[in-house]
Amino acid sequence: MIVFVPLIGSIAYFFTEIVPELNRGNWQGGLSSLLVSPAARTRRLEENLRFADTFNNRVLLANAYMLSGRTEEAIELYSSSLTGAFSENEYVINRLIAAYFKTERYPELILLAKKIYNTPPFARSEAHLYYARALEITGDKEGAEKEFRKMKGRFADFEARYQYSLFLQRAGRDSEAQGILEDIVKESPHLSSRERRANYTWIQKSREELRGSLIKKG
Repeated sequence: MIVFVPLIGSIAYFFTEIVPELNRGNWQGGLSSLLVSPAARTRRLEENLRFADTFNNRVLLANAYMLSGRTEEAIELYSSSLTGAFSENEYVINRLIAAYFKTERYPELILLAKKIYNTPPFARSEAHLYYARALEITGDKEGAEKEFRKMKGRFADFEARYQYSLFLQRAGRDSEAQGILEDIVKESPHLSSRERRANYTWIQKSREELRGSLIKKG
């Protein structure tokens, strides 16, 4: 569950593993589950995989490797997980796309993204943004803009629109870029508190870009 439904999985882990320890009076054991270091958690996941080489154990360890910057090792585990009944697993494909982007393996990213391109979740996924950016980096600017436009819309993905504005700036289309940034900032007061928190980084970056453009004009 932690792999496929992170929030629910985390809640389930809290109530099934930590709360029972606290109820038994084992405060140290319960709290240590929350405070365990990333390195210790990774070692435990490595032991789990050695004990049982399962799809779930591979993916959990790959995720831990990604978090600790061991991206090439994560790629190896994600890739080896895409076999048999799990060969089309969209979660792992999305994670592998993120790992490919991080390691600048753009041609492999593009090929992999095409495997899930027509699935409904792809349109609003982080993988779609990585795909658009990889197209630009590899020289397909027309294809990249096509993908950015698909992610552009009022109250749509703020990160994608911010990245689209940077794409337009690199293409010398500053007025179009400014329009997108202004829309992001104008929409921010109408978001729920949860939505504002989720998009805080991109709203702030948009404000900074706008301030920078005004300084340049001045």
